[in-house]
Amino acid sequence: MTDTEKKSSSGSEDHSIHTDRKDGKGDIGGMLAADVGNREHLNAVFDNPLANIDDDQLMLDVEDFCQRYDLMDQLENMKKGAKVSKRPNQVADADFLTQDEKDVLLREKTHKWDHPWMLYWLCTMCSLAAATQGMDETANNGALPIYSEILRLTPERFGSQSKADNIQGLVVSGPYLACAVLGCWLTEPLNKIFARRGTIFISSLIAALASVWEGVVQSWPNLFVARFVLGLGIGTKSATVPVYAAECAPAPIRGALVMQWQVWTAFGIMNNKHKKAFRSFQRLRTTDLQACRDLYYTYVGVEIENRINAGKSFFTKFWELFSVPRNRRATWATWIVMFGQQFCGVNIIAYYSTNIFIDGGYSLNSALLASMGTGILNWTFALPAFLTIDKFGRRPLLIFTFPFLAIFLLWIGMSFFIDPPPPGETASRSIPRTAMLTTGMYLFECFYSPGMGPVPFSYSAEAFPTHVRDVGMSWATATTWCFNFILAFTYPRLRSAFTSQGAFGWYAAWCIILWILVIMFMPETKELTLEELDQVFSVPTWKHTSYQMKNIKWHLKRYVLRQKDLEPLPPLYQGTEKFNKS
Repeated sequence: MTDTEKKSSSGSEDHSIHTDRKDGKGDIGGMLAADVGNREHLNAVFDNPLANIDDDQLMLDVEDFCQRYDLMDQLENMKKGAKVSKRPNQVADADFLTQDEKDVLLREKTHKWDHPWMLYWLCTMCSLAAATQGMDETANNGALPIYSEILRLTPERFGSQSKADNIQGLVVSGPYLACAVLGCWLTEPLNKIFARRGTIFISSLIAALASVWEGVVQSWPNLFVARFVLGLGIGTKSATVPVYAAECAPAPIRGALVMQWQVWTAFGIMNNKHKKAFRSFQRLRTTDLQACRDLYYTYVGVEIENRINAGKSFFTKFWELFSVPRNRRATWATWIVMFGQQFCGVNIIAYYSTNIFIDGGYSLNSALLASMGTGILNWTFALPAFLTIDKFGRRPLLIFTFPFLAIFLLWIGMSFFIDPPPPGETASRSIPRTAMLTTGMYLFECFYSPGMGPVPFSYSAEAFPTHVRDVGMSWATATTWCFNFILAFTYPRLRSAFTSQGAFGWYAAWCIILWILVIMFMPETKELTLEELDQVFSVPTWKHTSYQMKNIKWHLKRYVLRQKDLEPLPPLYQGTEKFNKS
C-alpha cells in the first residue's frame, strides 16, 4: 500500500478524534473537531474515538454524560467502562479494575457463548422475524400448483403458454418486486423515525396482514397485490433485523472482538433515550460494568455519526457508496454476494420445487413431502455455519461451496434426461429419474446452507463503514430482492424455452462465474476491525485481482504440479498477519 493509503486506513493525528477542553463540562464537542469533510478520511474517524482523549478529560466527559442523562448511580462503572473502551486490549493490566471485573471482561473472549438468556431470546425473536420470509416461500411453493388450478393460471385461459408463464411468475415474484423497488429503500427513513424495534414491529404487522389477505383472494390480480404488500414488510424487515441483531450481540459472537463500535444506533440512542438504553444493555450483558462500557462507547459513536451525516440527504449518502473508492469496492463486493445468493439457483428450488418434483414424476402429495425435505436440509446444514463462518471466513466458504453448487445443479438438470415422459404425457413415473432428481436437489441444499446461505447478509452488514451502513445495507438487500424477483418471474418462461435441463444448466454456469468473481473481487472481512476493513477495501481492485491471479498460479504449482520448493507469496495486506490467512 502507498503511504497515503496507509494513512487513510490507520488514521492520523490530523484526523483522529481529540479534545483540548478541560473546563469540567465534559461536552464531547471538542471530540468532534476532527476534519470529517475529507471523504477519503471519514472512516479513520471511527477507529476508536476514545483512544486519543486525555484520561482526565475522558473522566470529565463521562461525568457530564451521567449528569445529563440521570445515570449518576452508575458513575463509577461508567468511568471504568470508558477506560476499558479506550484500551480494550489492556484489561488484564488495568489497575482500576478489581480481579472479579477483570475475570468477567476476559471471559468475554474465552467463553464467547456465555451470556444472559435475554440475549439469546432476542436473537431467537430476530430469527423468527427472518422465518416469516421463509414461511412465505414454503407456503407459496406448496400452494402454487393448487392456486394455479383454482385461479385458472392456464394457457387455455390466457391464450398461450408464455402468457400463462408470465402471470404465474409475476404472482410468485410479487413480494420481491416490492422489496426491490420500495421495501428496502424505506429502511433508512423508518429507522430514523421509529428506530429498530418500531420498524421491525411495523414491517412484521404489514407482513402478517398481507398474509391473511393472500388467504382470502378470489383472483390472480388480487393475489398479486396482496403479495406485493407483503413485500413491503419483508423488504424493510430484511434490511433492519440483521443490523439490529448485530447491534445487540457482543463482539465475540459476531466473530470480531473489537467491532462493537461498528454499530452504534442500538436501543434508541439516536432518539435520546439513554437511560432506557442502559436498562436494555443491563438485560443483555452479564454485569453493569459491561453495560456501561457498551452504552458510553455507543453514545460517543452516535454523536460522531450525527456530526458526519449532518446536512446529508439519503441521496448524498447513496452517492458516497460509489464516489468514495473504499465504499465503491465494498459496494461491488456486496453486489457480487447478494446477486450470487439469487443466481446460484437456490430460489428456483425454494419457489418451484413442488412443480419440479411433479415434473420429475412425483404425485402432488409426494412432491409436497419431498419439498419439505429440501427445507429441512437447508435448515439443518445452516447450523454448522454458526462455527464455520468465523472459523474459516466468508470468502473460503464461498470458494469451497460454489463448485459443488454448479455440479449439483447440472445433476438436477441432467436427471430430466432419464426416462422422459411417454408421448402425450407431462410426467414420467420412472423411479431412477425421481431418485436422481431428489438426490441432486438435496445435495444442493447441503452445500448451499453453510455457504451462500449465511454469508451474503453477514458480509454486507460488516463491509460498509458506519456512516453509510444503513444506505449500504439498503443497497445490498435491494440487490438481492431485485434479482430474486427476476429469477422468480423468469423461471417459468426459462423452463418452457430451455426445458428443465437448460434452465438448471443456466444457473450452474452462473455458479462458475460467481466462483470466479468471488476469487477475484471479494476481500475477506472475518475478525477485522473498521480500521482493518478500511485497509482491506483501500487496496485498488486491479491490485487485488492481480494478486489473486498469482495466488491461483501458486496453488496450482504447489498442490497440482507438486512443486514443493516454491517461495510463499508476499502478503497483500501489510501490518496485520490475520489479513493474509485467507
